[in-house]
Amino acid sequence: MVLKNIDNKVLSVSLWRYLVNFWAIVMFSAVIADFFLSNTLHDFLGPISAIYIAVLAIYTAQKEFERWHDYHIGRHPGEAYVFLWTIMVILFFVLQFVYRDSYKMPSEIFTTYIVVIGVLAITRKSKSNYLSKKKK
Repeated sequence: MVLKNIDNKVLSVSLWRYLVNFWAIVMFSAVIADFFLSNTLHDFLGPISAIYIAVLAIYTAQKEFERWHDYHIGRHPGEAYVFLWTIMVILFFVLQFVYRDSYKMPSEIFTTYIVVIGVLAITRKSKSNYLSKKKK
């Protein structure tokens, strides 16, 4: 019975990780497509961003809960997401400057980037506190 509970927890974390990855790809694709289609996907970016942020928050909260209950298995560094978002924000700043007459960077890019950075900062602080607590 214990193994079944462990498998459900691992499956649950894996499921949320896959959902985060899926919605990240959808978000990146929508932002890129919006550029090539001259802001015609703007109405879809808000809902896509909201879903991505919600799934990311659930996944992150679940990982932190498991860490604090000594069940955290594996490493999946969020720095990769922050790196990709940073590249995207810089790229679209440049594109907005170059194509200033025909392209306006959607505000959803900024808000999602800020949330992703915030999630990373919170999880790093949580991990630091957890490691300090564990040493004592």
